[in-house]
Amino acid sequence: MRLVIKVGTSTVTSADGLLNRDNILNLAQKLSILQDDNHEIILVSSGAVGAGCAKIGACSKPKTIREKQAFAAIGQPLVMSAYSDAFSKYGKTVAQVLLTRQVFDKRAEYINARNTLSVLIENKVIPIINENDTVSISEINFGDNDTLAALIAATIDADKLVIFTDVDGFYKGNPETSELIPKIEKITEEIESYATSGSSSGKGFGGMKTKIAAAKIAAASGVDTVITNGSKLGLLRDIITDCNYGTIIKGKKQCLEAKKSWIAFSKKPKGTIFVDNKATDILLNKGKSLLPSGIVKISGIFHRGDTVNIADVKIKRDFARGLTNYDSNILEKIKGEKTQDIKKIMDIEEDEIIHRDNLVLL
Repeated sequence: MRLVIKVGTSTVTSADGLLNRDNILNLAQKLSILQDDNHEIILVSSGAVGAGCAKIGACSKPKTIREKQAFAAIGQPLVMSAYSDAFSKYGKTVAQVLLTRQVFDKRAEYINARNTLSVLIENKVIPIINENDTVSISEINFGDNDTLAALIAATIDADKLVIFTDVDGFYKGNPETSELIPKIEKITEEIESYATSGSSSGKGFGGMKTKIAAAKIAAASGVDTVITNGSKLGLLRDIITDCNYGTIIKGKKQCLEAKKSWIAFSKKPKGTIFVDNKATDILLNKGKSLLPSGIVKISGIFHRGDTVNIADVKIKRDFARGLTNYDSNILEKIKGEKTQDIKKIMDIEEDEIIHRDNLVLL
């Protein structure tokens, strides 16, 4: 089984903000045992910013991007040193992999990252992945390691994504006053409404909302997601086999192929194309390409090859995503027009604004 394990700041740091070396050693032991049982392991770990804050005595969570970048630069080598020491006790080799959103936006870089991870896994090396906070900016970051972990799970065709957090699983609201949901077959609007954006521990940057969003990415790629408490590291083998601890969110049986998964989730959308009811029906129910005649308005600035959302102009909700064949300024000129009429006044290369092979229904 190929596993992506994500641990949050509350799992790898203590109450004082320093690295929790006992937890890290425990995690290393459990993951080493799984690898010895022929499971393939990828670890996505937060903690660099928190470790950096603690190292220089900064008491509060960083409020600016430059503070976060600076604290990450201090903390990342501390985190990797702790992991390297812990895994070496069990005869394991680890590799540091720092990624930015740009890696996933560009197809060639995305494939290179996937190939690198594959070679590491083939050689029994455990990749330890984190966002490269030191160089990321708000416009190109993942926002949280839950999203990064889900993208990694989709990229390498993982079987299961395990997200360790500071509560026992996914609840119908406040964990202290509501019930835990042990199994979710499909992420509905009702399920999403239960999710909150705050971190229970106050240390992390995500919250349950990002975990459900991550599970949505994983599920579309056929990957099961388990959300469980970081205090249950010792039960990791049981968690991945019978999933009786926490919440399991099932992956779709009919999952997206690799390229469409990349279009749907890895590339960051640069704008939105709003379409009429007829175009919505054609795209949703007839498997056709998007033509200029169905476009009502454009939002954002984008260029050929960028990912854009597609939304129904009345409902104003995204229902698809795809790679555009045209820049937004050209679409402004040809929206709503029939293809044969456009060709009389403008030399366009392709009839389709988004070809069905480059379009994904969400």
